[in-house]
Amino acid sequence: MVTPISRQDLVARIDSGAPLTVVEALGPMYFEDAHLPGAINIPHDQVDDLAPQLLGDKDAEIVVYCSNTPCQNSVVASRRLEQLGYSNVREYVEGKQDWVEAGLPVERGA
Repeated sequence: MVTPISRQDLVARIDSGAPLTVVEALGPMYFEDAHLPGAINIPHDQVDDLAPQLLGDKDAEIVVYCSNTPCQNSVVASRRLEQLGYSNVREYVEGKQDWVEAGLPVERGA
């Protein structure tokens, strides 16, 4: 079971400058429209192909998110990462909608 992370804890982790990889599990057009600062795009159905290229350290802290609580992309992606041997995966369940509604910054483009 993937451990959830709250918005407040995620903001604190990003602001601290600690090593952290934030992964958006939505398709590329949604990622390009808006994504969390510094996030990389690994769509939930491409984890097997992209994770080895983009996530070299299987012990690194990884936070996966998607659109919002009903969206299951982050669940699928984070569970698959764990199955592939990534040991420090967390899920921002509330996702991009929660982030934007809180007035936090997003990045646009690839």
